[in-house]
Amino acid sequence: METKKYSSYAEIERDLEILKLEKDINYQKLVLSFQKTKESITPQNIVSGFFSSYKEYISKSYPQILQSILPYIIGWFINKKRGN
Repeated sequence: METKKYSSYAEIERDLEILKLEKDINYQKLVLSFQKTKESITPQNIVSGFFSSYKEYISKSYPQILQSILPYIIGWFINKKRGN
């Protein structure tokens, strides 16, 4: 980082004021981000997020699940009709 040379106290004060304002802005951004995170972590949002992720997984693998379960279901019906 390059060292800045000042020619007056007014320049120093101006840069300090700019740094203070930048610090305040960053702090407010952090507070806002924390509030949004806190609002998004509700039981309803957690449950809906949990189910939506599994819903997507199941919908993508639905044909594979059906192919693996279908023979067992057919066998169960056949055995039920025979009386076994």
